[in-house]
Amino acid sequence: MTTAGIPVTTDPTTLDRAVGAFYGLALGDALGMPTQVMSRRDVVRAYGTLTGFAPAGPGNPVSAGMPAGSVTDDTEQAVLVGRLLVEGGGHIDPLRLAHELLDWEKEMRARGSLDLLGPSTKAALDAVARGVPPEEAGRNGTTNGAAMRVTPVGIACPVRETGDPGTAFLDRVVESCQVTHDTTLGIAGAAAVAAAVSTGIGGGTLDDAVTAAVGAARAGAERGHWVAGADIAARIAWASELVAGVPEEQALDLVCSLVGTSVASQESVPAAFAVLAVADGDPWRAALLAANLGGDSDTIGAIAGAVAGSVAGLGALPADAVATLRAVNDLELEPLTERLLALR
Repeated sequence: MTTAGIPVTTDPTTLDRAVGAFYGLALGDALGMPTQVMSRRDVVRAYGTLTGFAPAGPGNPVSAGMPAGSVTDDTEQAVLVGRLLVEGGGHIDPLRLAHELLDWEKEMRARGSLDLLGPSTKAALDAVARGVPPEEAGRNGTTNGAAMRVTPVGIACPVRETGDPGTAFLDRVVESCQVTHDTTLGIAGAAAVAAAVSTGIGGGTLDDAVTAAVGAARAGAERGHWVAGADIAARIAWASELVAGVPEEQALDLVCSLVGTSVASQESVPAAFAVLAVADGDPWRAALLAANLGGDSDTIGAIAGAVAGSVAGLGALPADAVATLRAVNDLELEPLTERLLALR
């Protein structure tokens, strides 16, 4: 497996995988949009089995009124992080990220959106607005907001092949986490996702990506402020094994009842890797399975889609689904992805 970056203009396979990761994120996000914050039982009652893009129902407290194929904060914040990485030459200024996220929420409110900042991010940014230093603002952030937006770090930064992601890689992950999720759990979850994506882009298999995720989560848990919570590295490995060989419907029930689908990093990040195991790395199938979970389905789908897309490439995503994402959201991720790859 090769993870060292090659200039994107001379390596179309790397570009295909990187663009696949970014559109895979958007795919999982949009498929999970209408079912987020719903129980699995309510998802089945409302949609039966979700088989494609659907509009959000009028009773959804977060996404009501959003048309089929719409992305949410997962994709929009990932684009924001990608832009800051490019403008910072591979680095993110935590204070600038804080102000950009605050501006993003103001714009969302102006649009009438109910899909705003998550609990950890909101609390941290409120602290920054009160004058709390960025290095202290994120000391309680344990939810999955950092993991959902970290894919551009995986595109821009290579990981080692040894199981240890490397200090430089973790430093970039921490920069993307610090102001909102500067905790052992927040960083471990984000490191797992970024390492899996980077490994896929570098030519790795799904097994390689999962192995990298476990190693990076273990290393990431050594960074940030300690908080109590189940070990994310152990739970990724356990969740992947839990659903091995289990029929899809039963596997989804296991993910909901045992792994968990909440915004907690130690639930939603392992849930995404469980979905990947059930789907055997197929991006469309993984994203659909996540959508049918309910809970934080858009984020679980975004993470699973990003990792699957990094391994399988853009060509493995249904062309009509990608066209829908572009049309509904005015989304054009290729130019940003090329600039991120140039940083590898």
